Amino acid sequence: MHVLYFHQHFTTPMGSDGTRSYEMARALIREGHTVTLVCGSNSRAETGLLGNFSSGKRRGFVDDIDVIEFDLNYSNHMNFIKRSLVFLKFAFNSIILALREPADVIFASSTPLTVGIPGVFARWVFRKTFVFEVRDLWPELPKKMGVIKNPIILNLLSLLEWVTYHSAHRIIALSPGMLDGINIRGIDRSNILMIPNGCDVDFFGVNHETQRPVSVPNENFLAIYAGTHGRANGLHNLLDAAIILEEQGRSDISIVMIGDGSEKKSLMDRAQKLNLKSVIFIDFMSKMELRKLFYNADIGLQLLENIPAFYNGTSPNKFFDYISAGLPVINNYPGWVAELIENENCGYAVPPDDPLALANALVKAEKNRGELKNLGLNARKLGMEKFHRHDLAKRWVEWVVQE
Repeated sequence: MHVLYFHQHFTTPMGSDGTRSYEMARALIREGHTVTLVCGSNSRAETGLLGNFSSGKRRGFVDDIDVIEFDLNYSNHMNFIKRSLVFLKFAFNSIILALREPADVIFASSTPLTVGIPGVFARWVFRKTFVFEVRDLWPELPKKMGVIKNPIILNLLSLLEWVTYHSAHRIIALSPGMLDGINIRGIDRSNILMIPNGCDVDFFGVNHETQRPVSVPNENFLAIYAGTHGRANGLHNLLDAAIILEEQGRSDISIVMIGDGSEKKSLMDRAQKLNLKSVIFIDFMSKMELRKLFYNADIGLQLLENIPAFYNGTSPNKFFDYISAGLPVINNYPGWVAELIENENCGYAVPPDDPLALANALVKAEKNRGELKNLGLNARKLGMEKFHRHDLAKRWVEWVVQE
């Protein structure tokens, strides 16, 4: 079959965003299918295309994936209006493409929710098979975060959500909360399959070389946060924990924060104002470079703002990358990820909005480095046995291309 795959934020492993769409497209190809993947440009992504844009897009093969990239730059530094315009332009361009490009299956992966619009059109205009993947529950999450408050916009998004779900022949959810949220909107559970983000255990299992920030002494305990520095991530709690550690004289614990986002400048300004020497900020980097730091780290930090909708409604890429690399994890919010960590004994789950508990978990981890090694082995085992990317990809492919 030929799958026309829409994902606005596509990247290869050379970028710093999640590579789920790249891996799933490759899985389709391994199973004998062909893929045209449609995306936009992203400040943190590398699509693999190097040629010039012509008439607003460029096209070429990247690892056997036929990639079409629209000249629509997106950055998480954009305000709501600018983001919305980019999302709508991508949806409009994608509708035209969906009506012209040959395809047996139209597949769309959110976010944003608007990426499903070309699939809706293809379903009802040309009676194409449409499969939709939900990475975030919209508009529930932005509503709970207070990002979108206008009732008209919220109602329009809610309508788009309902239409998209009910237009799709099949839906993929990335977490238990997403599955429940889709079901509540009137979709039978038999038409929803949960396939979370996966572990690239082969990619992280080959230790080519290691890297350590030059400002972190070799003897220091190294905790890494790798991900977006945005409102949803609640990273000021991490700075509060760093303050507590420095007050306790724990200069032997270093915290490295890798990534970019709308809150990064305020985080850096605050850390500088407080003279937090234990906190090091690094710009986002490719997955290829990131694994070098993971190999040299002691623990990974999985952090989010204390919003109940996040508890079971997210499938965090960084958590799966941590355990792929055999890193134990500290998690600071309840839900299915915290339960995994506790049940599989691969890290520490601490209460939300509790920087003292977060600081104490770092101290405990540093004190028990022998135990920490076993937690890391458990993390790697969890990734291999329950979240191996190849296993999840096979289920994903079967669901997408079934007759």
